Amino acid sequence: MVNNINCIIVDDEAVARDIIASHLSKIDKITVLAQCKNAIEAFNFISKAKVDLVFLDINMPEISGITFAKSINKSIKIIFTTAYRDYAVEGFDLHAVDYLLKPISFGRLLESVNHYFKISEQQHKGETTHQNSNDFIFVRSERKMVKIDFDDIIYIESLSDYIKIHLNNNLIITRETISAIEGKLPKDQFIRIHRSYIIAVLQIESFTNEQVTINNTSLSISRSYKENVLKQLENY
Repeated sequence: MVNNINCIIVDDEAVARDIIASHLSKIDKITVLAQCKNAIEAFNFISKAKVDLVFLDINMPEISGITFAKSINKSIKIIFTTAYRDYAVEGFDLHAVDYLLKPISFGRLLESVNHYFKISEQQHKGETTHQNSNDFIFVRSERKMVKIDFDDIIYIESLSDYIKIHLNNNLIITRETISAIEGKLPKDQFIRIHRSYIIAVLQIESFTNEQVTINNTSLSISRSYKENVLKQLENY
Protein backbone atom coordinates (compact mmCIF):
# COMPACT_ATOMS: atom_id res chain seq x y z
CA MET A 1 0.00 0.00 0.00
CA VAL A 2 1.44 3.35 -1.06
CA ASN A 3 1.52 6.14 1.53
CA ASN A 4 0.79 9.76 0.69
CA ILE A 5 3.36 11.08 -1.78
CA ASN A 6 4.89 14.53 -1.29
CA CYS A 7 5.90 16.16 -4.54
CA ILE A 8 7.10 19.48 -5.94
CA ILE A 9 6.78 20.99 -9.42
CA VAL A 10 9.83 22.72 -10.89
CA ASP A 11 9.30 24.72 -14.08
CA ASP A 12 10.17 28.27 -15.13
CA GLU A 13 6.77 28.66 -16.83
CA ALA A 14 3.87 29.44 -14.49
CA VAL A 15 1.28 28.05 -16.93
CA ALA A 16 3.11 24.71 -17.12
CA ARG A 17 3.28 24.52 -13.32
CA ASP A 18 -0.43 25.29 -12.99
CA ILE A 19 -1.42 22.61 -15.53
CA ILE A 20 0.56 19.91 -13.71
CA ALA A 21 -0.78 21.05 -10.32
CA SER A 22 -4.34 20.95 -11.67
CA HIS A 23 -3.85 17.40 -12.98
CA LEU A 24 -2.31 16.25 -9.69
CA SER A 25 -5.17 17.70 -7.65
CA LYS A 26 -7.39 15.00 -9.17
CA ILE A 27 -5.18 12.13 -8.00
CA ASP A 28 -5.46 10.61 -4.52
CA LYS A 29 -2.38 10.27 -2.32
CA ILE A 30 -0.46 13.02 -4.11
CA THR A 31 0.30 16.26 -2.23
CA VAL A 32 1.94 19.18 -4.03
CA LEU A 33 4.11 20.82 -1.36
CA ALA A 34 5.50 23.58 -3.57
CA GLN A 35 5.77 25.01 -7.06
CA CYS A 36 9.28 26.29 -7.85
CA LYS A 37 10.20 28.48 -10.80
CA ASN A 38 13.84 27.38 -10.92
CA ALA A 39 16.28 24.80 -9.59
CA ILE A 40 17.67 27.08 -6.88
CA GLU A 41 14.21 27.46 -5.30
CA ALA A 42 13.80 23.69 -5.52
CA PHE A 43 17.20 23.03 -3.89
CA ASN A 44 16.28 25.29 -0.99
CA PHE A 45 12.90 23.64 -0.53
CA ILE A 46 14.06 20.01 -0.54
CA SER A 47 16.77 20.84 1.99
CA LYS A 48 14.01 21.69 4.47
CA ALA A 49 11.22 19.24 3.65
CA LYS A 50 10.70 15.56 2.85
CA VAL A 51 10.06 15.28 -0.88
CA ASP A 52 9.36 11.94 -2.58
CA LEU A 53 8.82 13.00 -6.19
CA VAL A 54 9.76 15.94 -8.44
CA PHE A 55 8.00 16.95 -11.66
CA LEU A 56 10.97 18.58 -13.35
CA ASP A 57 11.32 20.72 -16.44
CA ILE A 58 14.66 20.35 -18.25
CA ASN A 59 15.11 23.63 -20.13
CA MET A 60 15.46 26.18 -17.31
CA PRO A 61 17.74 29.22 -16.87
CA GLU A 62 20.95 29.04 -14.79
CA ILE A 63 20.65 25.39 -13.68
CA SER A 64 19.07 22.86 -16.03
CA GLY A 65 16.75 20.10 -14.90
CA ILE A 66 19.39 17.50 -15.84
CA THR A 67 22.01 19.18 -13.61
CA PHE A 68 19.47 19.47 -10.79
CA ALA A 69 18.51 15.77 -11.09
CA LYS A 70 22.17 14.73 -10.89
CA SER A 71 22.67 16.80 -7.73
CA ILE A 72 19.81 15.71 -5.47
CA ASN A 73 19.50 12.62 -3.29
CA LYS A 74 18.83 9.53 -5.38
CA SER A 75 15.95 8.53 -3.10
CA ILE A 76 13.94 11.43 -4.59
CA LYS A 77 12.32 10.24 -7.83
CA ILE A 78 12.08 12.36 -10.97
CA ILE A 79 9.41 12.68 -13.64
CA PHE A 80 10.76 14.93 -16.39
CA THR A 81 8.36 17.37 -18.06
CA THR A 82 9.65 19.05 -21.20
CA ALA A 83 8.76 20.30 -24.68
CA TYR A 84 11.87 18.67 -26.18
CA ARG A 85 12.43 15.03 -27.14
CA ASP A 86 16.20 15.49 -27.39
CA TYR A 87 16.84 14.89 -23.69
CA ALA A 88 14.90 11.63 -23.38
CA VAL A 89 17.93 9.32 -23.41
CA GLU A 90 19.82 11.39 -20.85
CA GLY A 91 16.69 11.59 -18.72
CA PHE A 92 16.27 7.82 -18.58
CA ASP A 93 20.01 7.40 -17.94
CA LEU A 94 19.31 9.21 -14.68
CA HIS A 95 16.74 6.49 -13.85
CA ALA A 96 13.81 8.89 -14.18
CA VAL A 97 10.40 7.39 -13.51
CA ASP A 98 9.09 8.86 -16.76
CA TYR A 99 9.62 11.51 -19.43
CA LEU A 100 6.54 13.54 -20.29
CA LEU A 101 6.33 15.71 -23.40
CA LYS A 102 4.38 18.97 -23.24
CA PRO A 103 1.52 19.61 -23.60
CA ILE A 104 0.84 17.03 -20.90
CA SER A 105 -2.63 15.50 -20.78
CA PHE A 106 -4.21 14.29 -17.55
CA GLY A 107 -4.31 10.70 -18.87
CA ARG A 108 -0.60 10.66 -19.68
CA LEU A 109 0.33 12.17 -16.31
CA LEU A 110 -1.90 9.68 -14.48
CA GLU A 111 -0.13 6.83 -16.27
CA SER A 112 3.20 8.25 -15.12
CA VAL A 113 2.05 8.62 -11.50
CA ASN A 114 0.71 5.05 -11.45
CA HIS A 115 4.10 3.88 -12.68
CA TYR A 116 5.70 5.74 -9.77
CA PHE A 117 3.26 4.09 -7.33
CA LYS A 118 4.31 0.64 -8.60
CA ILE A 119 8.00 1.45 -8.18
CA SER A 120 7.37 2.85 -4.70
CA GLU A 121 5.44 -0.27 -3.63
CA GLN A 122 8.20 -2.58 -4.87
CA GLN A 123 10.83 -0.58 -2.97
CA HIS A 124 8.72 -0.60 0.18
CA LYS A 125 8.38 -4.38 0.02
CA GLY A 126 12.12 -4.72 -0.46
CA GLU A 127 12.84 -2.45 2.53
CA THR A 128 10.43 -4.40 4.72
CA THR A 129 12.12 -7.67 3.81
CA HIS A 130 15.52 -6.16 4.53
CA GLN A 131 14.42 -4.72 7.86
CA ASN A 132 12.86 -8.01 8.96
CA SER A 133 15.99 -9.99 8.14
CA ASN A 134 18.72 -7.80 9.70
CA ASP A 135 19.17 -6.00 12.99
CA PHE A 136 22.44 -4.33 12.00
CA ILE A 137 24.18 -2.45 9.19
CA PHE A 138 27.78 -2.10 8.04
CA VAL A 139 29.31 1.35 7.48
CA ARG A 140 32.77 2.34 6.26
CA SER A 141 34.89 4.06 8.90
CA GLU A 142 38.67 4.45 9.09
CA ARG A 143 39.21 2.30 5.98
CA LYS A 144 37.21 -0.68 7.22
CA MET A 145 33.61 -1.84 7.33
CA VAL A 146 32.21 -1.59 10.84
CA LYS A 147 29.16 -3.52 12.02
CA ILE A 148 26.63 -1.44 13.94
CA ASP A 149 23.74 -3.06 15.82
CA PHE A 150 20.53 -1.03 15.64
CA ASP A 151 20.06 -1.48 19.41
CA ASP A 152 23.35 0.36 20.05
CA ILE A 153 22.42 3.51 18.12
CA ILE A 154 21.36 6.52 20.22
CA TYR A 155 21.10 9.11 17.46
CA ILE A 156 22.65 10.06 14.13
CA GLU A 157 23.93 13.53 13.33
CA SER A 158 24.56 14.97 9.87
CA LEU A 159 27.72 16.88 8.95
CA SER A 160 27.12 17.61 5.26
CA ASP A 161 28.58 14.59 3.41
CA TYR A 162 29.53 12.89 6.70
CA ILE A 163 27.46 11.57 9.58
CA LYS A 164 28.22 10.90 13.24
CA ILE A 165 26.59 7.74 14.60
CA HIS A 166 26.33 8.15 18.36
CA LEU A 167 26.40 4.71 20.01
CA ASN A 168 26.04 3.59 23.61
CA ASN A 169 29.80 3.32 24.09
CA ASN A 170 31.31 4.70 20.92
CA LEU A 171 31.13 7.28 18.13
CA ILE A 172 31.41 6.27 14.46
CA ILE A 173 32.05 8.81 11.69
CA THR A 174 31.34 7.73 8.14
CA ARG A 175 31.17 9.46 4.75
CA GLU A 176 27.49 9.14 3.88
CA THR A 177 24.46 11.40 3.74
CA ILE A 178 21.86 11.25 6.46
CA SER A 179 19.12 10.51 3.90
CA ALA A 180 21.06 7.49 2.62
CA ILE A 181 21.50 6.06 6.12
CA GLU A 182 17.84 6.78 6.92
CA GLY A 183 16.81 4.43 4.13
CA LYS A 184 18.73 1.57 5.77
CA LEU A 185 17.14 1.91 9.20
CA PRO A 186 13.94 0.22 10.47
CA LYS A 187 11.18 2.81 10.34
CA ASP A 188 9.55 1.46 13.49
CA GLN A 189 12.74 2.04 15.52
CA PHE A 190 14.08 5.35 14.19
CA ILE A 191 12.56 8.76 13.45
CA ARG A 192 13.98 11.65 11.43
CA ILE A 193 13.28 14.75 13.55
CA HIS A 194 15.38 17.29 11.66
CA ARG A 195 17.38 17.55 8.45
CA SER A 196 20.42 16.90 10.69
CA TYR A 197 19.11 14.30 13.17
CA ILE A 198 17.70 10.77 13.28
CA ILE A 199 16.91 9.38 16.72
CA ALA A 200 16.35 5.91 18.17
CA VAL A 201 12.84 5.84 19.64
CA LEU A 202 13.78 3.54 22.54
CA GLN A 203 16.52 5.97 23.63
CA ILE A 204 14.15 8.92 24.10
CA GLU A 205 14.08 10.22 27.69
CA SER A 206 11.47 12.96 27.13
CA PHE A 207 10.07 15.18 24.40
CA THR A 208 8.06 18.35 23.80
CA ASN A 209 6.65 19.86 20.61
CA GLU A 210 10.02 21.52 19.99
CA GLN A 211 12.69 19.09 21.14
CA VAL A 212 13.66 15.56 22.15
CA THR A 213 15.94 14.72 25.06
CA ILE A 214 18.06 11.67 24.38
CA ASN A 215 21.15 10.54 26.34
CA ASN A 216 21.03 13.86 28.27
CA THR A 217 21.22 15.75 24.97
CA SER A 218 18.46 18.05 23.69
CA LEU A 219 17.84 17.85 19.93
CA SER A 220 15.52 20.22 18.06
CA ILE A 221 12.48 18.99 16.13
CA SER A 222 12.38 21.09 12.96
CA ARG A 223 9.16 22.67 11.76
CA SER A 224 9.03 20.61 8.55
CA TYR A 225 9.28 17.29 10.45
CA LYS A 226 7.21 18.23 13.53
CA GLU A 227 3.81 16.95 12.42
CA ASN A 228 5.16 13.56 11.36
CA VAL A 229 7.40 13.20 14.45
CA LEU A 230 4.64 13.96 16.95
CA LYS A 231 2.21 11.70 15.12
CA GLN A 232 4.70 8.80 15.26
CA LEU A 233 5.54 9.37 18.91
CA GLU A 234 1.85 9.46 19.84
CA ASN A 235 1.51 5.96 18.39
CA TYR A 236 3.99 4.68 20.96
